[in-house]
Amino acid sequence: MTSLSKQAIQATMWTLFGYGGSQVLRLGGNLILTRLLVPELFGLMALVNTFIIGLNLFSDVGIHPSIIRSERGDDPEFLNTAWTIQVFRGFGLWIICLLITVPLANFYNEPKLLWITPIVGFKTVIAGFESTSLASLNRHLNLKILTIYDFIVQGLSLGIMIILAWISPNIWALIIGALVSSLFGLIRSHYLNSGMPNRLALDQSAFKELISFGRWIFISTVMTFLASQSDRLILGKLLTLQILGVYTVASALADLPKSLVGSVMGKVVFPVISKQLDLPRSQLQKIILEKRKILLLLVSFPLAILVCFGDQLILNLYDQRYEQAAWMLPILTLGIWPFILCISIEQALYALGKPLYMAVGNVFKFLWMVIFLPLSFSIMGIAGTILVVAFNDIPFYIFVNYGLWREGLSGLKQDLWATYLLIGIIFILGGIRYTLGYGLSIEGIFDYLP
Repeated sequence: MTSLSKQAIQATMWTLFGYGGSQVLRLGGNLILTRLLVPELFGLMALVNTFIIGLNLFSDVGIHPSIIRSERGDDPEFLNTAWTIQVFRGFGLWIICLLITVPLANFYNEPKLLWITPIVGFKTVIAGFESTSLASLNRHLNLKILTIYDFIVQGLSLGIMIILAWISPNIWALIIGALVSSLFGLIRSHYLNSGMPNRLALDQSAFKELISFGRWIFISTVMTFLASQSDRLILGKLLTLQILGVYTVASALADLPKSLVGSVMGKVVFPVISKQLDLPRSQLQKIILEKRKILLLLVSFPLAILVCFGDQLILNLYDQRYEQAAWMLPILTLGIWPFILCISIEQALYALGKPLYMAVGNVFKFLWMVIFLPLSFSIMGIAGTILVVAFNDIPFYIFVNYGLWREGLSGLKQDLWATYLLIGIIFILGGIRYTLGYGLSIEGIFDYLP
């Protein structure tokens, strides 16, 4: 076994450990907070965070992946130039936050957004000062220390948020918790920096390289935001804040398998592929598909369980205010399968410097949402919107696979057997559930159909 393979295995184990621990904290914190706070507050924060995420993605020039893949990724001048861009970007994002506050509050007819948006938006300034050490550790697959400190930061931030919500159950608990989380993240990044501290610098050649690769990342991430966050943007206008808060809970749980695969691919596979780009394309394809096969096998089982029994998770863990999430969760979980098939291999295209395929796929995913969300809501109400959101990754899947085929990295055959496996597991588990008299996990949707 090569040294790189050993590093990849260790990094994968730490990523899985970190992800598992993170989700346990997240779920536990979510359960506590949903008992302390009303759904409307989660809906309100979902709107604000969607726009903050959007600003980050609209200005993303790929600093983190550039450090990972560049031959100059360990060069202090390159790192300082990247950090300088990051700092100025953080201030720029906050200024934009201030500018969009009034239009945002007017559009959603929610006065609270006038003061919540600029306060929460200050996270962008804090994040701008984070050390490049995080990208450097990821570049060298040193994920053990990253995972441990990420876990500590998340635990401390969540603890503070819960204490604040218990003392004063209002929106300030979520706002202060978000800012504290960013502050802890900043401290962690500089504490983990074993080299020279970052300083303001602008190396022309480094700047050109960062911007050259970053322009494609920028296009891709802009479309990623429009595609992935358009549900909250549009539903925020169509639905009440209470229903949006319920949807946010269901969506967060449905995204767990997606986040797991994305974490492994981004933190482990992308750095590994970046180090093997000189291999013949057929050999690179074989290596990627071998690793991906194991990942898809591991994900298909918990995904099927969530599809068949996700409603029970909601009904047993959350109170009656979140009951509608019970039928939403299985549908949303099933709908992420095309995205999992994409995200489990798309990092190969990023490593090759070909993010354009993902950008085009996200354009059509965004169009799907813009056209069909309002249409489905007018015809079928909330049930129609959930169905449209659930299967919005089909256009994205088509274009990503076209790109993989063009680059000689197609995994369509693997997609087919993995899909057959998932369907088979769902039929078996669903059949057992139905035979035992528990009905179907999605039966609740029929109460909302016209």
